This record gives sequence, C-alpha cells and structure tokens, in this order.
Amino acid sequence: MVIPVHDVNPVRRTPWVTYALIGGCVFVFLFMPGLSGSVAGDSSLAQFCHLQAFLDQYAVVPRELIHHQFPRLVPTGEVAVGPQGTGCLLGPADYDKSPELSVLTAMFLHGSWLHLLGNMLFLLIFGNNVEDRMGHVPFALFYGVCGYAATYGFALFNDGSADPLIGASGAIAGVLGAYLVLYPRARVWVLVPFLVFLPLRLPAWLVLGFWFVLQALYSSGEGVSEAGTVAYAAHIVGFLAGMLIAWPLRRGTPPPPEPRGLLFGRHARPRHTW
Repeated sequence: MVIPVHDVNPVRRTPWVTYALIGGCVFVFLFMPGLSGSVAGDSSLAQFCHLQAFLDQYAVVPRELIHHQFPRLVPTGEVAVGPQGTGCLLGPADYDKSPELSVLTAMFLHGSWLHLLGNMLFLLIFGNNVEDRMGHVPFALFYGVCGYAATYGFALFNDGSADPLIGASGAIAGVLGAYLVLYPRARVWVLVPFLVFLPLRLPAWLVLGFWFVLQALYSSGEGVSEAGTVAYAAHIVGFLAGMLIAWPLRRGTPPPPEPRGLLFGRHARPRHTW
C-alpha cells in the first residue's frame, strides 16, 4: 500500500493533543515489560511470560468485554516446568480487571516497533488537521469515542475470542475517516512501492479511500494469509465512526491550499495561470 509522509494542509494552531497521544504511546511502549529484551534481540521465555501477564491485565479481550467471562487461571508472569515442559505459570488473578477501562489502556499498547511507528505516522500526518478543525478537547473526546466504537465493533463480531487486542489503530482509523470528510481534496505526499519508492502527491480522497478498501479486503481474508492477526474489522468500524462524527463539521471547513505544480514527482513544474 502507499505510505503517507506529508500532507499539504497547514494548521492554525499547535496540535497538542496529537503530540500528547504520540508521546503517550511511545512512552508506554518503551516501558512495556518483556519488550525491551525483544527489541535488543535478547528475548527469553521469562520476558514472554511477563509480557503475557501484562497484556492479560491491560489489553482488551473480546469475551471479557462482551460477556464479562473471565478465565479462572491467568498468566502470573513466572516460568514453571510442567508435564509438557517449560512454560508460563498460570494462577488466579491478583487484580480486578475492568473490561471497559481496558479499552482505553489498550489504545496505548503496541506489539512491535513497526506496529507503533505505523500508527504514529498516520496520527501525526492526519491528526493535526482534524484537531485543528475540532479543537483540542473535542478532538481528545473524538479520538476516545472512535477507539471505543472500533473496539466494541470488533468485539461484537468476535465475542467468543480470548485473544488480547491492543493498539491505537481503531482510534486512528476514526481520524482518517474524519480527515476524508473534512479535507477530501487535500494533497498528500506518499511513497508508492514500484521497484523503488516513488514519491507522488495524491488527493486525500484517493489515499484514504484506497486505505479503507484495503482494510475491507483484508477483513474478508482477501490478500492476507492470516487476517485474524490484525483487527481489520476494528479499522473499518473506527473509520466509519470518524466519518459520521465529522460529517456535521464539513460545512464551514476551510479548504486546504491548492498546491502548485503537477500531482507527482519531486521536481513538479509550476502551472501557468491565465
């Protein structure tokens, strides 16, 4: 798919909420237990068990969220040796988990550097303009609502799943949906993998529309070998929620500046005016 790197759509004020969300996600990722060793290439079973216990407590589990069904035994973070070999020790939970609150905490958790950086790139490019249009506090509420809508939407379709769900993708998908409604004609610089990464300047409706179509295809299992490892359905729900919430704001939204030059190429030629 295309990789966005910059949009031609200046803002009027500093997007403090967008920066705070990015900073919060990076901070949490750096201090997630079990990830420091894997990043350094020194992963171990003990780190894996510690991470599993952390995710069981703070990640979203669809079965817990929809049915409030909690497992009798959960990972404790310790390593034990059993009849089938060495593995993570299970035991009764020593904490009270709120499935509803876990939706919020899961938005700040990511499973890898690639997962984190991909999400933060999209949030940085498209979040600043949506925040600029909505205002700081309304944007923060909007971000949370989209994240909750995406998570509940995914959980409703996978209510029997016990797999943890983490990441800010659902909330960021809502930001993309809002951007499409508010600034469909804004130009976005993207990198398109075609032998090499080819820089193009494309309209936002094409970039984000293509992204949404890919999520729909991947959600159906087309084009991916393991669609279940990524919550594509959450992306779709979040995107539609963002479009719906932003729809009343499209009237009165100032259009982005019209860029000069052709829509592609690094050395775009200026257009003549008559």
